[in-house]
Amino acid sequence: FVFCEGETEIAYIQYLRSKYRVPIQIIPRKSDSNISCRYIENCKRDYELTDRDRTFLMYDLDVAGMFEKLKCIPDTTLLVSNPCIELWFLLHCRSFKVECNQQSCVKAYKSYSEHYSKGKLGIKDMQILAVGESDAVIRAKGLCSPNNPSTSVYKLIEAIIEA
Repeated sequence: FVFCEGETEIAYIQYLRSKYRVPIQIIPRKSDSNISCRYIENCKRDYELTDRDRTFLMYDLDVAGMFEKLKCIPDTTLLVSNPCIELWFLLHCRSFKVECNQQSCVKAYKSYSEHYSKGKLGIKDMQILAVGESDAVIRAKGLCSPNNPSTSVYKLIEAIIEA
């Protein structure tokens, strides 16, 4: 299960689901930072659960207090990006260690994928994500989460590969 907040995260998880052919359940809570243990439990009731199921929370940390809220939810793996998921995309292309905001992250990523649009992954984006994945994992591990910049999205890649 991947709980996430926006269209870009949904598009990325759909890309991973297709690439790795894994049964990831995407549970979006678009434009709403009110994620809670109760909400997660209620959503998972609609599914047949197994011992192998894991719960991931994919959220950007550009909202004040979000990290504190997420880390209080038990039995989950945080896939957080500070400031945004585009940092994860950018790490597929190059190292990035300068504090930034969402706008500058998107701009930096667009220098590699000029037609990138939030909420959508085009063919060029999918090529970048496929080719640079192992480099992005290494680069992300070199950053200090949840500081800006950082991302722990690599934990999902590792979980998929381990499965």
